[in-house]
Amino acid sequence: MTQQLLLDILPGALPTLETFVAGVNHAAVDAVRTLTPGHALYLWGGQGSGRSHLLRARAQDPDGHYLDARTPAHWLQSLATDEDRVLTLVAVDDVGELSDAAQAALFALFNRWRAAASTPDAFALLTAGDRAPLTMPLREDLRTRLGWDLVYRIEQLSDDDRAQALHDRALQRGLKLPDDVLHWILTHYDRDMGRLTTLIDTLDQYSLAQHRPVTLPLLKALLTRQHPDPASHHADAGRTSP
Repeated sequence: MTQQLLLDILPGALPTLETFVAGVNHAAVDAVRTLTPGHALYLWGGQGSGRSHLLRARAQDPDGHYLDARTPAHWLQSLATDEDRVLTLVAVDDVGELSDAAQAALFALFNRWRAAASTPDAFALLTAGDRAPLTMPLREDLRTRLGWDLVYRIEQLSDDDRAQALHDRALQRGLKLPDDVLHWILTHYDRDMGRLTTLIDTLDQYSLAQHRPVTLPLLKALLTRQHPDPASHHADAGRTSP
């Protein structure tokens, strides 16, 4: 069965630091939480590690901005060059996938961040990618800038951590999650905790709407309601406007 993102049934809540399942990543989460203007932080980790969740959570700050490789390069360029624009935090995700124009804009943004770091116009710069800074497929001067300040690796959660997180999420909602349903989700569905959490929330709502307890057939019925095109699979939609 094709896995499906269920946001068209029940939009997931905006990501927050409180809903991030840290596992062994407490130091990295604390670094994101305490990131202040004048400082920069680069997070790296594989697909599903939760780095996008963390960036989107912090980008909800007043005057915060979230951008990724799908954001038009000129939006990023405007943040780098419009000195009349007040910035508190800029989060740039998936830096390894940025176009040449977007890389040039991010380079300029780093320069603006450094020049403003000790002034009243200081802002925080939070970036993320899938590998360590110096191994990123980027222009050399941008690779070095990714490591100018703090760098943290986001480790994948273990299966036990993910199982406990889903169990806890179900308990928070008053949902009885049978062992066979939990096992199926962990072995057949996405490893990304944001999507897994959305699945639990949606399954709860679907169970209530159908007046049926949560069972494996109910879960599969929910999944088959979704559009079968795998190309519709994307990470959570985040704020991408400048």
